[in-house]
Amino acid sequence: MGSITASVKRYEVWLEEQLGRQLVQADLDRKHRKMEESDFLFLRATCFRWTETAHELCPGLMDAPRVVAVGDAHTGNFGLWRDADGRLVWGVNDFDEAAETPYALDLVRLAASAVLARGRDRSVSADEICAAILGGYVEGLRAPGGFVLERRHLWLRDLVLASDEERERFWSVLEDLPRDAPPRAYREALAAAMPDADPAIATARRTAGTGSLGRPRWVAVVDWHGGPVAREAKPLLPSAWSLIRGGDHKLRFAEIAASRFRIADPWLKLRKGIIVRRLAPNSRKLDFPALADPGLLRRLLTAMGAELANLHSARRSRARAVADDLAARKPAWLRDAAGKVAEATRQDRVAWRGRR
Repeated sequence: MGSITASVKRYEVWLEEQLGRQLVQADLDRKHRKMEESDFLFLRATCFRWTETAHELCPGLMDAPRVVAVGDAHTGNFGLWRDADGRLVWGVNDFDEAAETPYALDLVRLAASAVLARGRDRSVSADEICAAILGGYVEGLRAPGGFVLERRHLWLRDLVLASDEERERFWSVLEDLPRDAPPRAYREALAAAMPDADPAIATARRTAGTGSLGRPRWVAVVDWHGGPVAREAKPLLPSAWSLIRGGDHKLRFAEIAASRFRIADPWLKLRKGIIVRRLAPNSRKLDFPALADPGLLRRLLTAMGAELANLHSARRSRARAVADDLAARKPAWLRDAAGKVAEATRQDRVAWRGRR
């Protein structure tokens, strides 16, 4: 597979080629430090490594039916947004690495991330993690549908809805960012996304995420009719899957974000190569929660599996092929593949920490 240090170097050379002077070196340095902190954060930071190693770690899955996939599925890539009717929706909300890949790779990476995220907590076994994800996925293929947290899925709403303290902290963090003027393209994209044209918007740099660190993020905040409104802008780059031989070079962001069974976020827009989204306490990416209740954790993982199926079911002919392929696989295929990926991630992190 080659060394992790060489892999990081190749990716960051490519990233600089894409961004030029927009590259945020301080955020890359931050990513390097986060990669040392835990196996879970290491996996989140290194989707490019997954694109390089998937064929070696999971050779039996590479001929599985292909779908437009998340490409970087993990437990930290789920969040909240409001739909066109103002309803609260939960699901995958990060498609930076979307690409056409074998469907099974999204499931493996999600399961491996859940195994790594639990740390020393073994209240839910790897077998239970994979069974929950796969059970949700199978049900999602059978009856795809988004997660509207209105009358159904109220357990999930109670789990993820921002508290009063979180709401206050969210706005305080945004408002305390040092003001800075973005390049013209970002400012125009942010201004166009506001509810009213307002030349007095306050802009700032923002550091967020893990895998996307190094890419610039700009935010704009304005007081509108007595309350704050915020938007974020960042560049859309080719998926890391485009870096491998025979990889998917087509930008799939818009395709998967508006796919058949995903409830669209009307504030998520692509404008001249820049992704703009609404930011709010209940329109954000969610950290994977530390849950004391094993049953609740299994239920959350089941929902995550079902959400992947929603996205993979955009083309019904592909969904039928996926269902047939799943039925033909041995029961332990996901556990075995996720275990290999988790162990490879641990080994890469050890090597990364010892690189100096």
